[in-house]
Amino acid sequence: MKFYHKSSIIQLHFIVIILGFTGILGKLITLPATQLVLYRMLVAFIFLFIFLKFKKTNIKLPVKSMIFLIIIGTIVSLHWICFFYAIKVSNVSVTLGCLSTTTLFTSIIEPLTHNRKIKMYEVILGFIIIIGLYIIFRFEIRYIEGIVFSVIAALLASIFSVLNKKITDRFDNDVISFYEMVSGFIIILIYSVLFNLNDFFNINFKTSDIIYILILGSICTAYAFSATVKIMKKLTAYVVVLAINLEPIYGILLAFFIFGESEKMTPGFYIGAIIILLSVFLYPYVAKKYDKRIE
Repeated sequence: MKFYHKSSIIQLHFIVIILGFTGILGKLITLPATQLVLYRMLVAFIFLFIFLKFKKTNIKLPVKSMIFLIIIGTIVSLHWICFFYAIKVSNVSVTLGCLSTTTLFTSIIEPLTHNRKIKMYEVILGFIIIIGLYIIFRFEIRYIEGIVFSVIAALLASIFSVLNKKITDRFDNDVISFYEMVSGFIIILIYSVLFNLNDFFNINFKTSDIIYILILGSICTAYAFSATVKIMKKLTAYVVVLAINLEPIYGILLAFFIFGESEKMTPGFYIGAIIILLSVFLYPYVAKKYDKRIE
């Protein structure tokens, strides 16, 4: 039993490393952010469709639920566009460091949507995250555009995570993900055809782009999502969330080894990033202690 538990932990960290590799692929792929997300979602929903057919899962949903998932899928696509655009105009380290502010936004949005009061420790940790973000902004002013879009990506990630929570208990997680990928793909496709016609039809794919997009859409999206859902049946949500918080660290380390000097930042960036990441790590620990105290 202990071996089984350890193997699950190892598998979980492997998944988190895959998630951290997403930013690396975003940097390696030469396509603009919008087109990159378009093809990522295309590959992801094709793989999910094949997987659902293999499982013989019924993918029919009520109309209201499909509309809700279309909204979430649109937000997911916007999140990824902002995320990859931030990487294009700055680098992986800045983007992943600022993306950690998702915890801050979730601590505000979730209570508002679930009719509960914002807890004091959430406010304090949120304030500490803002300090970390301010330090990064001050020392990395050259990457201001990347910082802004990273924070917007974090806000959108928080919104779709909270919305997803409202529907995940009602339907199969793979079915939910499938509809979100399909709807996001269709929305971006419509936008590209109507407002970005020339860029949409004049994309020159490199062989490396095709390979990276296939990896991004299949392994880093379809597989990573399904594997995370499966692993949550073996480990507690606390352990899973704590491990996922390592994604920026894995991503920044991978980026440094792959891209070298272009990922080398000022000491101020690392101070700010450490403050944000410490706050993120402290959040589940403090929440657990607080909940025990009020029981």
